[in-house]
Order: sequence, then structure tokens, then C-alpha cells
Amino acid sequence: MLDIETLKKFDKNKMYEIYDEWPLIAREQYESDLNPIDFGKISHIVFAGMGGSGAIGDILSSILSKTNIHAEVVKGYLLPKTVDSESIVVATSISGNTEETLSVLNSATKLGSRIIAFSNGGKMQKFCQENSINYRNIPMRHSPRASFTTFLFSMLKILEPVLPIRKGDVIDSIEKLEKLKKEISSSNLTEENPSLSLANWISDIPLIYYPLGLQAAAIRFKNSLQENAKIHAITEDVIEACHNGIVSWTKPSTVKPVLIQGEEDYIKTKERWMILKQFFKENKIEYYEIKSVNGNILSKLIHLIYLLDYSTIYRAVMSQIDPTPVKAIDYVKDRLG
Repeated sequence: MLDIETLKKFDKNKMYEIYDEWPLIAREQYESDLNPIDFGKISHIVFAGMGGSGAIGDILSSILSKTNIHAEVVKGYLLPKTVDSESIVVATSISGNTEETLSVLNSATKLGSRIIAFSNGGKMQKFCQENSINYRNIPMRHSPRASFTTFLFSMLKILEPVLPIRKGDVIDSIEKLEKLKKEISSSNLTEENPSLSLANWISDIPLIYYPLGLQAAAIRFKNSLQENAKIHAITEDVIEACHNGIVSWTKPSTVKPVLIQGEEDYIKTKERWMILKQFFKENKIEYYEIKSVNGNILSKLIHLIYLLDYSTIYRAVMSQIDPTPVKAIDYVKDRLG
């Protein structure tokens, strides 16, 4: 299917090596001496960030989804009108130069919101220093998207007083990463590698179905397919798709369905999965199933993201593409005023 020499040949910037270290990085960052921040009573929190930084906001928002805290994720220039001086704004730009997130940070400063910002230096660090804003510098490893665990587990440590997640749940998510690494890393390029098997199956345009609770993993998978494998990808909520998107399958298509299912999905969602799969079988539509592990929401999401992200690196190499360069993104950034 794939050998280490081919992986090294096409992954010229060695992204796979960072992914092999994800579990170690996660543990090191969470067990580091980073100082937590306590904002006191919280009712409204906004996570601002684009791309890989935005994916972190998606996960943290998922953790808060079953609490009384109103959480929002902003992927753009503007803050919601609901943000005021009582709101907490968590701004993340791994590069430190993301103009959309800098715009949000500037707006939050003018509103007098409670703020904490995370980056690897750049304009964000300078802005925070000039405006006396809580700021933490976290090193980028390889690229913003490959720095996912570096930033996520650092932020889980720093935002510990804010997030209603037990330390044991975070440790459980790291242990699941460590176990998964043995199956999907570059040291196991065999048919038993689930990320490699998925990469081998992916072709044309993947359409990623997901239940609401696993949206963060689906969006991250879409983004990584686009950035690493350089292919189009689509995401759809499985419940909503049964009210519209499913009709698209009544004519021949080169789109390929990928079903991201939760082991503990709501009973009606499980029923929907069964019906959808039966529909695909009756219409001879090939699909690929991926299931989350059992456990807390962080463990489910980080396990899925590790498995799915690695498959996009393998897919890139199988297509003789270097996963690292993102020249189209650079094209846009170079032309922004």
C-alpha cells in the first residue's frame, strides 16, 4: 500500500514525523508548568480563530455544549452583537498574523471584554503587549495544522478553570492517542493501519456525514483533506441531510460518502444511520464507515481527528503530493490589504 521510503520522498517537509509525535506532544504540553487563568464566573465565551486555530475553538465549544455557558466560534472578522464587557474572548492564531482573528481581538479590546490570546508570536503578541492583554506564547511545530495538539493541550491546561472537563478525561484522551499511534503511525504501514486503509479508499470528492456532537472532527477532516491531499471535500449533518442532501444520490455521482458515527449517538441518530446505510446498499452506493471510541467528548474528538488527519497525509503521498505546501492560501494572503 505504502512504504516508508515513498512517504519520505513525497512528504518532503516530514509532516508525518510531527504526527507520529502527537501523543507525546499532547502529554508534554498538558503536564507542563503553564499557569492556568481564572476569569471567575462565566456565562458567555467566544473562541476566535481560522483554519487549525478555528478547529481548536470547535473542540472547546463542543466541551462546553452541555453546560449553561453560551459558547460561540467565530471564523471571520466580526464579533457577535451579544459580546460585551462580561464576555470572554479566546483568540487563537497559531501564526500570530491571521488578520481575521486580529480584527476580532481589536474589537474585543474596544468593548472591554475579558480576553486571552494564544499564538506563536507575530502581530498578535505585539498587539497584546501594547494593550496589556492576557497572552500566552505557544511554539508552532512544522505548520499551524500540525501544531494542533501543541496548542489544544496547552490551552486545556491554561483554561482549566474555565472548561468543565475533568483532568482524568484529558489524560484519557492522551492515552487513547498513545494507543492509536501504534495503529496509524509511520511505523505500521500495513493493511492493519486504519488511516492508511481510509486513505487508500478515498477518491474523487468525499462527502463527510456526521452527527452534531462530532461536527468538530468532520470539519477538521474536510479542512485537512483540502490542505494536505489538495482535494475537494464536503461535510453534511446526517440528520439535516435526510431532509435534503440524500436526494442527490438518486442520480449517478462521483461523490463518495464517509460516515463518521459516534458509539454513543442519540438513539434516533442511530436509527437514521441504519436507514441511510440501507438506502446506500439498495442503490449500490459504496460508503466508508468510521466510528468514534467510547468515552468523554474530548477523547472521541481527538481520537477521530488523529485517525482522520493522518489519512490525509497518506492520501497526499499516494497521490505523489507533498502535504505541506498551501500555495493557494499564500496567494490569497499575499493579496490582502
